[in-house]
Amino acid sequence: MTSTKRIFLIHATPVAIAPINETFARLWPEAELCNLLEDSLSRDLRSAGQLTEDLKRRFCALARYARDAGAHAVLFTCSAFGEAIELSRRELDIPVLKPNEAMIEEALGQGRTIGILATFEPSIGSMSEEFAKAAEARGVQIRLVSGACPQALEALHQGDAARHDRLIADLAGQIEACDVLCFAQFSMTSAAEGARYASGRAVLTTPDSAVLMLRRLLEG
Repeated sequence: MTSTKRIFLIHATPVAIAPINETFARLWPEAELCNLLEDSLSRDLRSAGQLTEDLKRRFCALARYARDAGAHAVLFTCSAFGEAIELSRRELDIPVLKPNEAMIEEALGQGRTIGILATFEPSIGSMSEEFAKAAEARGVQIRLVSGACPQALEALHQGDAARHDRLIADLAGQIEACDVLCFAQFSMTSAAEGARYASGRAVLTTPDSAVLMLRRLLEG
């Protein structure tokens, strides 16, 4: 029998909390979850327009806190902070996951023209860099197309999940031809079915892939 694993989930927005907790409940209910929310990070990134040294330091401090609190692994749930997460990973001796890693590997296995949909627009640049690095490591050429719908995130913050899902589905239906669509935010998960219907394409979300990867890493 395996011992319970303590997983720290570090969020830069409150709307990411429910989707990943629900996914853990479905795919790895035995894990002990600790949710750490620091929502000034996304506001400050939006204001700065880029990932500053101060934001990187703050990310590393959060990761160290999680380790000191007994985390067996850390999962960041905001995809706009890739470089900061990589710095955190180098500092810690426990697994530190970016939100998109597992989904990116899955997408590269499905095609070479990949669509990225986001409700927090800064995520597109960070996620595009992750895709480029993963493709280079595989020795393959890819083409990325993208679209953003910040109004959907605003609707979610206002408690209107139905409008959030509808706006994302509309965006999915308008996106340029591609092999697979990838959602950039954990909070977009509820819109997956509508996006599949509207676009006629496969849609990948981050929570399922991330939870299964963590379970493999920690339980072998």
